[in-house]
Amino acid sequence: MAINRVYTRRGDSGETGLAGGQRLPKDDLRIEAYGTIDELNSFVGLARESACEPAVAELAGILRRVQHELFNAGSILATLPADVHPRQARITAAETEQLEREIDRMNQVLPRLRSFVLPGGCRLNAELHVCRTVCRRAERICVTLAAREETDPDIVKYLNRLSDAFFVWSRWASHQLGVPEILWEPNRASSQAVP
Repeated sequence: MAINRVYTRRGDSGETGLAGGQRLPKDDLRIEAYGTIDELNSFVGLARESACEPAVAELAGILRRVQHELFNAGSILATLPADVHPRQARITAAETEQLEREIDRMNQVLPRLRSFVLPGGCRLNAELHVCRTVCRRAERICVTLAAREETDPDIVKYLNRLSDAFFVWSRWASHQLGVPEILWEPNRASSQAVP
């Protein structure tokens, strides 16, 4: 693949092209699906750059792999099912199973949760929570798309597991960096404040 020009002017009318050459409105649900995955990939890149401490170097490597996997998912979504090439990179059960292994292994070292946690405590934790919520939005869009037209079901399964992984990774990163988690305290709301 060679990208010689960044702009083509073909999208000036509010349409964009799929991998098979079909033109769709830029607000089409399929475009929204892979656009949200692209947004997620950007946030994953940001979190990967924040995972620069030796204590979380393993996570930086995992996030790099996830970026490639997200690009593969976007590529499949940018291609109508009839146009998918047999050797085109895609998301399979193997990617989801790898996430499950990482979730289980990293979750073993974490203290049991007795409350919901709030994003934050350190930048990496907060960025991973942003990834989690954008991933959930991508999943919701893909579920809606799948109800309307044929899509690869492995993408929804992967996004579902990936959002779980971001949650565990956020906790694991805080644990590895020695940063206390911020637990949700429902009585800390303004309406509950004692004068």
